[in-house]
Amino acid sequence: MSIDAAIIAAGFAIDPARVQALMREGLITSLCERGLDADAGQYRLTFFHGKQRFRLVTDAAGNILERSTTEGDRTAPW
Repeated sequence: MSIDAAIIAAGFAIDPARVQALMREGLITSLCERGLDADAGQYRLTFFHGKQRFRLVTDAAGNILERSTTEGDRTAPW
């Protein structure tokens, strides 16, 4: 699954042109989780940048069902 850089950039309030370079440098990282049971067919994609987390929930076709941005690092409780 791929997500347009403009969507990720909007989640972090940065220029879309910076997203790919920040990912290459390891300054934006991501985690993809596949839904089970009642959430089967959905994916939760979480992008991390500094202390921000940008999360998308999508269906199997990649349509965005939910989006949110929060503060906290990877070790913070979900």
